[in-house]
Amino acid sequence: MRNIILFDDESRVQMLPLSYTRPVAELRTGIFTIRERWEKLLKSKASYITAEYLGQRYPMVLEDDNTVINGAVMPNDRLVKLIEQLEPNEALMDEGNLIAARLNRGQFERLIRDESIEEISGLELSDTPFIQLNYPWDLFLYLRATIEYDYNLITRGRTSQSLPSNNQVIAGDNIFLEEGAQVSCAILNAQSGPIYIGKNVHIMEGAIIRGPVTIGEGSTIKMGAQIYGPTAIGPDCKVGGEVKEVVMLGHSNKAHDGFLGNSIIGEWCNLGAGTTVSNLKNNYSTVRMWDYGTKSMRDTGIQFLGLVMGDHSKAGIQSTFNTGTIVGVGANLFGDGLPPKFVPSFSWGGAAGLTTHRIDEALNTAKRVMARRDISFSAEDDAILRKVFELSEIHR
Repeated sequence: MRNIILFDDESRVQMLPLSYTRPVAELRTGIFTIRERWEKLLKSKASYITAEYLGQRYPMVLEDDNTVINGAVMPNDRLVKLIEQLEPNEALMDEGNLIAARLNRGQFERLIRDESIEEISGLELSDTPFIQLNYPWDLFLYLRATIEYDYNLITRGRTSQSLPSNNQVIAGDNIFLEEGAQVSCAILNAQSGPIYIGKNVHIMEGAIIRGPVTIGEGSTIKMGAQIYGPTAIGPDCKVGGEVKEVVMLGHSNKAHDGFLGNSIIGEWCNLGAGTTVSNLKNNYSTVRMWDYGTKSMRDTGIQFLGLVMGDHSKAGIQSTFNTGTIVGVGANLFGDGLPPKFVPSFSWGGAAGLTTHRIDEALNTAKRVMARRDISFSAEDDAILRKVFELSEIHR
């Protein structure tokens, strides 16, 4: 069993604010995170090369034989086979960019020091298509394909728990329930894509779900919720209202009425009752969004794009967000009107103006929120958020 090391490349800056608090491969891109998918397919555990301040939570494990993989690259069957066939001193490249390599300890250390490794033989991936994340919106652009891939991967050779007869079901063979899932008086339509319901999920009466959709362990879908695929809801979330083409990484709430579309929500976020997000401009033109790499607005080239929200951010009741809004980590937004389309991390306020959310108050809120899920706010959490507060000061 080879040692897998997932590395962050320059896309980590472009994936901010989601990557402020995690390596890129920890992002949920379907039923699984990128790391979970690699581990399942390669039958091994992975560690990380990432930002130094994330190293204590996401450490690197170095051995004599290491398979190094770009953490922004999502696996597929062809790519996995090529990586399994790598010999020592071989690398897979894409137009000069490293995708994967098999390195010994000395070669790895030279790579870390950005020194050349002359003995490495590079193989171009000219005939092997694959998905690589470059910007946050890629998470939902490729979501249909990743949910369908993950669904086949996780259900192969297994039998679903039975759905109670009080549900209305279309294409039931394309629906999978894990142990402990409760689904009552809901409408589930899997004709347009699979529906995966994780362990101990609770889907309440009147919920309507159209696949492809995945709902993570312990999540609750509230009464009357309307969920359009492709949507990936991570573990321990609460979801209500109307949701369309959304990724929720985990432990976050959009529990009440309001529309959320073409959006990515980090962990430990809360969208207050009635919060609504615009995902289409009035003139139907492509959406511009803040780019952390260039520190300017970028034309995304896509027509539907709503909200990207980093971890531990909150929006008060009746909040509204403009098309293409990006909110950093630890922000607290409230009040009438549309906040700016770029809200820096640890901002406090809204359309009337933004000030700095004091770090100790933000951390105290994080402790209380996590305690509600019986999860302790650790010293690592504290150190990471304090470092993000420092790094994001330039934007406030």
